[in-house]
Amino acid sequence: MTAAREHLLNSVQMARFVAYGSLRMDAVVPAEMNAEALEVLGDGVPGVPYGTPLSEAYPQGSFPRRLLELPAVAGALRSLVGPEPDIDHHAVHVRLPREGQAQPLHGDAIIDVRRDAFDVQLMYYPQDVTLEMGGTLSVPGSHLRRTNESDTGRYQNLRGQDRLVCPAGTVVFLHHGLWHGGRRNDSDTVRYMFKIRFNPTVRQRRLWDTSDLADRRVARELDTTFPWYEHATGRLERYNRVLLWRALTGDDSFDLDHWVTRVSNRPQEVPA
Repeated sequence: MTAAREHLLNSVQMARFVAYGSLRMDAVVPAEMNAEALEVLGDGVPGVPYGTPLSEAYPQGSFPRRLLELPAVAGALRSLVGPEPDIDHHAVHVRLPREGQAQPLHGDAIIDVRRDAFDVQLMYYPQDVTLEMGGTLSVPGSHLRRTNESDTGRYQNLRGQDRLVCPAGTVVFLHHGLWHGGRRNDSDTVRYMFKIRFNPTVRQRRLWDTSDLADRRVARELDTTFPWYEHATGRLERYNRVLLWRALTGDDSFDLDHWVTRVSNRPQEVPA
């Protein structure tokens, strides 16, 4: 699956993903596909073996394949993980009306020490999601803090958390480490969400439209802070973002306020 250059993400969007750990695209799936999805997801989507290349995972004409071939979706996916990623797994998540329980806050991985690569999860919402329907809750900027899956499950609310309310046809891409959880459905409507996790098969370097790489907004996005950050420890999030941005761009000189430079300074010249 290929994506035209005009549908790739730009550098400002990529920087925002690195800072927030997510990319949201509202109502990018057409209404007729959303209506079809409610039937398809209700019946379930057959699984594919772990590690199946994207081009082989879903038959031509199938709903998942057509979803991933939408230009905006294909462009974002290509920008984040490159061409021909592997399918890690997919799942249809169903929240029944007034079911009375929520998913604990978690990240979808064991402790992941990669600083130069990441998996991406696509989350597709075929319906309008209201606050009462219990959309996915996520914690912006949490993805680079090393935790083991449900270590965060005891946390109930964090300042600055985002509880998804969105129009039908919304697609959200998540960094695999972002803390999130499905909220309780207090409505009378069954809520569906379709998730696919992608593993990159190429180096994730400059896969997007880099023509705006020098835009000052790139650094501003990367320097974003969030209300839940501690005064001291929160600086580590910005430090880790710099390391990830260096890996994504190949620019080992990039920094924010000298955060990485000062702690990696190891002069080798012998004094005279």
